[in-house]
Amino acid sequence: MAWIITKYLLTAGMVVFISEVAKRSDRLGGFIAALPLMTLLTLVWLYVENQPEEKIANHAYYTFWYVIPTLPMFLLFPYLLPRLGFWITMGACVVITVICFGLFALLMKGFGINLL
Repeated sequence: MAWIITKYLLTAGMVVFISEVAKRSDRLGGFIAALPLMTLLTLVWLYVENQPEEKIANHAYYTFWYVIPTLPMFLLFPYLLPRLGFWITMGACVVITVICFGLFALLMKGFGINLL
């Protein structure tokens, strides 16, 4: 139980840290947020918990493919925010990301990469 609490605290601490940095500097906050810190933490957690190397490698592999369809959201969010407000923009970005992911998964299936 202590291990789970430690994981929660460290992982949540990263989110809080990034949001605090972003309050002070848009660029630095964005840069830190763009780093694959959560993925690296997840890979460490999997390794420390003695997961097989194949599982750890698969996590990194699928993370790569799952990041690609999220990228349009980062361009649309600043465009939509002043027009729709925060919550509607968040909802629209979630919907857009789900649609992009579905289309991307269909596209990649044609190349033999099964994401769903």
